[in-house]
Amino acid sequence: MAERPRIAQINISSGGVPKRPVPAARVTALGLEGDVQRNRRLHGGPDRALCLFSLECIRVLRAEGHPITPGSVGENLTLAGVDWGAVVPGSCLALGADVVVQITGYTTPCRQITGSFRDGEVRRVSQPHHPGSSRVYARVLRAGRLATGNPVRLLRRDETRRLAMA
Repeated sequence: MAERPRIAQINISSGGVPKRPVPAARVTALGLEGDVQRNRRLHGGPDRALCLFSLECIRVLRAEGHPITPGSVGENLTLAGVDWGAVVPGSCLALGADVVVQITGYTTPCRQITGSFRDGEVRRVSQPHHPGSSRVYARVLRAGRLATGNPVRLLRRDETRRLAMA
């Protein structure tokens, strides 16, 4: 039986990685309150307000021998039970009861996350090299509060506008 789509972990840091788990956080147009990005030129801003990753991808990477853990590659939200192949630029997710986000693009792995990979092989989470194994960036269409365990739902196109404007 497939795992129920949910927020497995919420992660923040005072700058850099790993990001540490928190039980709940408020989401604003610029990301999670309490989360800081050291390099604002490459991270953060409205179109990169949140970084999301799949718990199932993390499990596959661990089975390959990589020492990756939730939050170690800088994602703000570690999601479980989500069809990660459907989380593509332009798609939208409902997170918890309030938050709606739109995926804006795939992340580019950087040297800051090399400790999460055997032999520093960060390309293992590069969309061009391993499609479907990348983290994604998202813009916040509707802000709100999130907690670990909140449901996650991939939205149909007709739902997105209605929910984002509610």
